Order: sequence, then structure tokens, then C-alpha cells
Amino acid sequence: MKYAFYPGCVARGGAPELYDSAMAVMKKLDIELEELTKAACTGAGVLQEKNLKMGDVLNVRTFAMAENMGLPILVLCSTCQGVMSQANYRVKKNPEYLKEINEILAEENLEYKGTTDIKHLLWVIIEDIGLEKLKSTFTKELTGMNMAPFYGCYMVRPSDALGFKENPIRETSVEELIEAVGGNVTDFAGKTACCGFPILFINQANSMKMVANHTGTAKDKGADAMVTPCPLCHLNLDGYQAKARRQVRNDKADLPIIHVPQLIGLAMGMKEKELGLQKHIVSTKDIIKKLEQVSI
Repeated sequence: MKYAFYPGCVARGGAPELYDSAMAVMKKLDIELEELTKAACTGAGVLQEKNLKMGDVLNVRTFAMAENMGLPILVLCSTCQGVMSQANYRVKKNPEYLKEINEILAEENLEYKGTTDIKHLLWVIIEDIGLEKLKSTFTKELTGMNMAPFYGCYMVRPSDALGFKENPIRETSVEELIEAVGGNVTDFAGKTACCGFPILFINQANSMKMVANHTGTAKDKGADAMVTPCPLCHLNLDGYQAKARRQVRNDKADLPIIHVPQLIGLAMGMKEKELGLQKHIVSTKDIIKKLEQVSI
């Protein structure tokens, strides 16, 4: 299977362990990639709040590049997924709007006809690879591991733009993955709420409350770790957990935040350094020790 690869900003910057673990997992799954090296940032939803059309032009430009390659787009970031999906939804619903954007793209000899599909690595694995084929690559079953799913904002809404009706498994995709690796799902109400990252620099107090509440609640319910498809959620929940838990709950940061490909890589038997687990702020040593005792 081949995809036009859009790694996004954070996987190459603030969370390089996501990029490394994703590349290792995709190699194991024979996923072929052709990187969209000339693509721009999606705007992350922030640009769209100021200038929606400019944001849509940037994203449709990327869609046109992938369309010319005849490939769907594979992303690592749920924010990229959500922003791209919304842009694609808008232009496909409004041909006149797409025509306006194509007139701008014509300066680069680009035109988008509306055929590009955008899929997060998690969805590619569940829908295109399939869980049975995925499980055939595992050498460890993560028995006894309690893991809380955390979707964040952009992977769950708006559901019409994200294709939930056509692909209902997307609504429970993280839970499906946790169960596939042999873990136990620790469900909690905050799994589809905001992590607090978007307001971190304008209302840090409320952002810290979100981090503390999500990680603390999941821990109270017995989670050994939290699994997220969003690197921005990871940055906030991992990087600010110590400060948030100390300020809000007066306890310690003790819930590792795991990227989706890191979880898969653990079940594949990959080592800690290969997956970048030693790069996390909240230590992953306890879950590594627990997993060392488990094998198929």
C-alpha cells in the first residue's frame, strides 16, 4: 500500500519520537510512502479562525499534489487530520468555492478535482491494513496493561467531515487498537475532550486543570498509560503533567502518554530506544518493566 506522506510539523519538531516510531511500524507493515515535501502547514485551525479561505487554499494545494500522484494522504497528527478533513469537506460540498481556490492554485499549475482521501495512520492500520494482519506482526501481547484512550478534539468532530457515518469504527478506533494489542481499555469521560493545548498560552490555569483532570481521572480509574493519536495532546499531557498535577491535585505526574505507533511497536517487540520512549517527560520505565515479563 502506498500513500502520499504528510508527517506534519510536530512529528518533525516537538515530538520526534512519533516520527521515528511511526516509520519503524510502517516499515514493518510494508506501507510505502512518498513524502509531500513541498506541502505547507495545515494552519492547525488557528489560521482558519483568522482567514478561512487562506487556510483552505493551503490545504487544497496539498490535496492537489497528492491527487496528481494518484495517492491518498497519510497523516500522523489528528490535528492535521481534522483540519484537512474539514477543508476537503467544504470544497467538495461547494463547487463554486473550489473553483475560486483552483483559480489561485493555477498560478502553480495545480488543480484539485476533489478525489483525495486523507487518513490518519491509525485509520490506515485499522481500515486498510486490518487488525488481523496487524496482529500477525505482534511478538508480545500486552496482557494486564490498562490503557486509557485520548482522542482530543480533531479526531472526533465534526463527525460528518471525518466520515464517521461511512466508517463507524473510527469513533472507537483507539479502543479497537488497545484491545488488538491485548490491553484493557480504561474508559473515562474526558477521552474526547480538549487537552488544553489550544489555550495553553492565553489561559494556562484552565489548561493545567484540563491536563490534571484528564490524567488524574484516568490514573484513578486504574490506567497504566494513556494512548493518543494527537502529538499536540501528547505535548500538553506529557510535558505539563507534572506542573498540572502538582497545582490542581497536589499529586505527582505518573501517567505515561503513549503515541499510537509506540503502542503498536511495543506489541511488535520493538525496543524502548527504537520507539523513543526514553524521550518522554513522564517516565515510561514502569510500563516497560511490566511488558518485559510478557511475550507470546
